[in-house]
Amino acid sequence: MERRQRLSRSRDFDAVYRQGRSVSSRTLTLHWFTRDEDADGVPRLGLAIPRAVGSAVARNRLKRQLRAVWVELGTDVPSGRDYVLAARPGLAEAAESRGHEWLVEQVREVIGKVHA
Repeated sequence: MERRQRLSRSRDFDAVYRQGRSVSSRTLTLHWFTRDEDADGVPRLGLAIPRAVGSAVARNRLKRQLRAVWVELGTDVPSGRDYVLAARPGLAEAAESRGHEWLVEQVREVIGKVHA
């Protein structure tokens, strides 16, 4: 995932949280905000992995896995939006035990709710 496809500034996260919308599943919450000034631009992703998810090692592993899933699902994600994908407690253990394909389905599920 390229740098320009990531949210990194606090003000970008704040805009998504305050002005955007959200959908949830049992393991993930996806917040999104439509960028008016760049309607055809690449979708940008920010990750919010709280300490309740696990140790620093588990959180960093989960971030790498979620970035890989996001790149894999690139064509399924609507462009011109900023997204924040927030993990819920228990996701790291579930992703570890159930594997990559399960994690792909979890992310695909919340992205599908954006279209609905």
